[in-house]
Amino acid sequence: MQTPLGFSFAGVPAGLKPVRRDVALVTSDTACVVAGAFTTNLAAAAPVIDARARVPASGVRAVVVNSGNANALTGAAGVADVLAIREAVGRALGVPAEAVLTASTGVIGVRLPVGKIVEAAPRLVAALSPAPEPAAEAIITTDTRTKLACKTLTLGGRAVTISAIAKGSGMIMPQLATMIAVVTTDAAIAPAMLDRALTQAIDPSFHCLVVDGDTSTNDSIYVLANGRAGNPPITDPGADYEAFAQALTALCVEIARDIASDGEGATRLLEVSVSGAPSAAVARDLARSIAASSLVKAAIFGADPNWGRILATVGARAGSQGFAVDPHRATVAIQAVTVFAGEPVLADPPALRAKMRAPEVRVEVALAAGPGAATAWGCDLGYDYVKLNADYTSLIVQTPDGGLAKDDRLTNYSPSFKRTLLVEALSYISRFAGTRCVVCFRGAAMTKPALAQAFCKDIELLRSCGLAPIVVHGHEPQNLVTLLNLDGGHAIGLSGHDAGLLRIKQGAVTVSPGVAEVLLGQGYVPVISPVALGDDGAAHPIDPDAAAAALAVALGVPKLILLGDAQGILEHGELVTDLHVPDLDRAQETGGIGKDAIRTALAGGVGRVHVIDGRTPHTLIAELFTDRGVGTLVTP
Repeated sequence: MQTPLGFSFAGVPAGLKPVRRDVALVTSDTACVVAGAFTTNLAAAAPVIDARARVPASGVRAVVVNSGNANALTGAAGVADVLAIREAVGRALGVPAEAVLTASTGVIGVRLPVGKIVEAAPRLVAALSPAPEPAAEAIITTDTRTKLACKTLTLGGRAVTISAIAKGSGMIMPQLATMIAVVTTDAAIAPAMLDRALTQAIDPSFHCLVVDGDTSTNDSIYVLANGRAGNPPITDPGADYEAFAQALTALCVEIARDIASDGEGATRLLEVSVSGAPSAAVARDLARSIAASSLVKAAIFGADPNWGRILATVGARAGSQGFAVDPHRATVAIQAVTVFAGEPVLADPPALRAKMRAPEVRVEVALAAGPGAATAWGCDLGYDYVKLNADYTSLIVQTPDGGLAKDDRLTNYSPSFKRTLLVEALSYISRFAGTRCVVCFRGAAMTKPALAQAFCKDIELLRSCGLAPIVVHGHEPQNLVTLLNLDGGHAIGLSGHDAGLLRIKQGAVTVSPGVAEVLLGQGYVPVISPVALGDDGAAHPIDPDAAAAALAVALGVPKLILLGDAQGILEHGELVTDLHVPDLDRAQETGGIGKDAIRTALAGGVGRVHVIDGRTPHTLIAELFTDRGVGTLVTP
């Protein structure tokens, strides 16, 4: 990502979290002007209390951000810890403590192990580079990914860059919306104008962002401008100011959308547009209310086009606030499909549900009550949100050195939960012991290291339960053998043409399973690439599913598991949990998995074929070791 002139970034592990970087530093080689915006929560964290009294300002050189500990509701000691961090980072940089700002994110109410950050200050400075990615990683908490954005523009004939690193996933609610962002720019701009541009930017972006309706104690956004671009300084409103403010707004909107799509437990981004409101403020209020509604969010999670919940939210909010809005005159569209226009509009529910399974769901409400319009962003409400937040502090423990660790042992859960989980899992473990299965792993999951690692852990768990897996992988690059062996998987890689294991003749795949039988007998996990030996003596790539099906038949396994790029087999956009071979023809989507491979396996004596989503971690275990499963089970 392009970054502004004069800025450097670093992220290091200081020991606040068990693993991963947890302290970030953003610094400029020259003094910056800075603007900021902070949470409205009266239980504001110590870094917020310290910083909001000092910005907007000039002469700032650095921002240091820690994750893993919010330093919130920690009393006078928390404020003293902020000063200690500022002084330590200032010493390491050779700048005054007044030139350093801080921010924190993590667990509330736990004393910050300030000594760890003070000790890390020299390492932070030594690690500085133009690359923002380590700093972006160090600031995240429950985020599933880093968040970076960049915009470029021309001011006074000079190229100007605005970039940002940000975090945000839970406790997301307007005023400011829970987040930390550090925005850097090499534009030359006066502190008052920078503050004005930030105020203008957050209204249509972060103030329109909502995940769960809870306002954090730590919301902070800083914008640092060092003037290194050399543009004529922006000291008054005008064309250059408007161009800068528009670019900053676009950057903030991009970050807001990214945060919403990464909401805790989220599977879909929800975009709500309200038009025809009495004013823009009313439109923004109603759009946020819809995006925040638990009922609407749950419907989005279930791909349920329940437009009644949308209009009920509009009516409730308008009634409580006295807005001159009549929901009976509204028009509502979901994914560009009109579902209400003064009265219910008959649509094709299965087709609309299929459209709602997209990664982004757009809801449009037209009110016919004025010129006001606004857009808000949120996400669906899934099971993982409840799981994550129910366990958030009960599974977090403080270590003797002041850091935090996660204690996710089964003993921390309720007896009834443990009993149900163990009884259900053990019944399958006993059933699978001593049997074999062929697993085909390919598609998008193979391009993502985290998913490949989760898959390998699942394979090792199957081995530990007495099941002997044979893995066929796709053509995408990923060293599964190395990953499996790192987990103790005792894996060995084979090409399908080794020892004539796979042969292809006139389009048909045949198997000589001798080498695979030897490896299985010695306790290895064979990891086979889908390459077959042709009559011409050359190696030919073949379809991974076809290779897996042929191997499953030749090895006489009772189960073939195919991981694809969809939930399973879909009909009218709906997951079909159980399917028989004669019904395969009506299936509309198989996640790229060939139906012929399924037929070949079942016709050859394989008892069951599981089609599951490879894009979600640990679906292999969830499919095999639970009663309901998570994908599609196909039987003869």
